[in-house]
Amino acid sequence: MRGRVIVIVGPSGAGKDSLINHVAARLSGHPRFAVVRRVITRHSDGATEVHDTMTPEAFAAEKAAGGFAVSWCAHGLHYGIPVEHRSFVEKGGVALCNGSRKALGAFRAAFADLTIVNVTARPEILAARLNARGRESGDEITARLARSTLAVHDDFDAVTIDNSDALEVAGEALVALIQGFLDRQPDGKRGTA
Repeated sequence: MRGRVIVIVGPSGAGKDSLINHVAARLSGHPRFAVVRRVITRHSDGATEVHDTMTPEAFAAEKAAGGFAVSWCAHGLHYGIPVEHRSFVEKGGVALCNGSRKALGAFRAAFADLTIVNVTARPEILAARLNARGRESGDEITARLARSTLAVHDDFDAVTIDNSDALEVAGEALVALIQGFLDRQPDGKRGTA
């Protein structure tokens, strides 16, 4: 039985971390489900994604040693998906991870069964969420939104979830998607897991 990697992508402010946390709470304890804890070359602030921190030098050494199934660079930071998640998926596990559109080709190369969840939100919602973070000026937020893309290109198995309204609505849509993969049997038919 092969499992699946589900990669969450979307612009800043779309609520990717909130959705991942919602799903983690709902599906915790399921033996075939895991939320991937990424490795990032920045310190954890405790307010956003929980991740493991590495220095750029340690990250480069880990990457050279084959420690990441997927790695990429964005906004001056390095991100990695630890290689042990590949064996979890090969044994039938369903792994949910926070990814990047620019790394989707690397995800496809690393994992045979891949679904992309493109999280979107209305522009005014994105702007309000980014403003509430207080990390950027109004002009910087406007520029970020102007260069944001909401589409997933190429021929990926992709699903779009709009997270403009209550988190529970989008969260339960994501839970249902994941539960569908967890309910599949080794012969590909659906049933109880």
